[in-house]
Parts: sequence; structure tokens; C-alpha cells
Amino acid sequence: MSKTRTTTRTAGVAIRAVLVMTALLGIAYPLAMTGIGQLAFPWQANGSVVTHDGEPIGSALLGQTFADADGNALPQYFQPRPSASDYEGASSGGSNLGPSHPDLVAAIDEGRQRIAAREGVSPDEVPADAVTASSSGLDPHISPQYALLQVSRVAAERGMSEDDVRAIVTARIETPDLGFIGAERVNVLDLNVALDTAQEEIR
Repeated sequence: MSKTRTTTRTAGVAIRAVLVMTALLGIAYPLAMTGIGQLAFPWQANGSVVTHDGEPIGSALLGQTFADADGNALPQYFQPRPSASDYEGASSGGSNLGPSHPDLVAAIDEGRQRIAAREGVSPDEVPADAVTASSSGLDPHISPQYALLQVSRVAAERGMSEDDVRAIVTARIETPDLGFIGAERVNVLDLNVALDTAQEEIR
């Protein structure tokens, strides 16, 4: 009888502990964090959605393609870095190919040749992030070097001066977090929205 009572008491304590921890960590804590996020950082908490002309067109946190229905890069827009997941958030991830894997080496070489031809430069001038995907496949940023490499093409396609387009790029170069974490970068969606806005204002 004593053993049965002890077992029952232990089971009751365990069940109560599960219920309490579920209420605290499964309900109260998430609600508190959601509330703090909505109050202190509403834009970030709601997905950092970018709008243009009142319409949502993407997230500042997620990379996306700027291509036509056939997958061809739209020449009037700055292009992002490649994505091993085709920019699909549900299948985020890298290719898992090692740096010496022949498929990766071939893809990088092909990408370097293609981008060099598109931008009218030597393959040696194509920066690494132009031909390599991020580990998530969803990086919304490119390096300032890659952005500046695309200035001539974008300016020609839009009928804008290279100086004006370059000024839009340089104004959107983000510095490393806290001044030393990461590298300088440019958000591609933000950059392309700024271009569309500038061109609309000119018209």
C-alpha cells in the first residue's frame, strides 16, 4: 500500500509539473515574447515586410529572385546571389557540396562566365558572392562589390546615369553589425525598390 501511495503521489507531482511548465513555457512565455515584439519591434515581429505603392512585395529578411517566368534575370534590376533552395523559405538550406566537389566547381565557373558576360567585365572581376549561395539560400544581401559591378547594366537598361545609380547603391551600403560583426552589405530588395521609386519620381 505504501509503495502504491508513493507511486500515485509521484505521478501526481509529475503531472502537475507538466501542466505548470506547459502553461508557463508553452503559453505564457510565447504570449509575453509576442507582446514585447509587437510593442518594441513591430516591423521585425511581423516579418519585415517591404511594400511598394502600398503593396507587399517581399521581406527585407529573405532573398528573392528578380527574373522573368523563364528564369532569366531581369536586366533592369540588381540581381541577388545564387540560391541552392531557389529562394524557397520552406526548403531553406545550402547544397552541402564541398569546395572541391566537381559539380560545385563547375557551377561556380559557369556562373562566373555568365555574370562576366552579362556585366561586360572580366571573369576575374566577379566577386565570390555573385557565384556562391549562402548557407540558407535566402540571404537578402550582396556585397557592395557585386552591387557596384551591376551599376552599368542597370543604368543602361533604365536610361539613368551611372552616377545616379551608383549613388543609390552607396547610400544603401549597410555597415557591419555593432561595427565589427559581419561585412558591409547591400539589401537587394531595398535597392531595387529605391531604383523604382527614383525612376517614378523622374517621370
